[in-house]
Amino acid sequence: MTTHVHLIPVALFLGALGLSGFLWALRSGHHEDLDGAAERILIEPDQQNSEGQRTN
Repeated sequence: MTTHVHLIPVALFLGALGLSGFLWALRSGHHEDLDGAAERILIEPDQQNSEGQRTN
């Protein structure tokens, strides 16, 4: 029972730390362009025009 006295505050602290990290990532824009990075790796640099779109 005494371990609960120590583990519950530690669990609450780690949960709050994870939540604050997630909220910080949302506010700083880390989750705005998820598809762009996934598609950008497939496009070779010499096939991009000035707008960053792939040319055929």
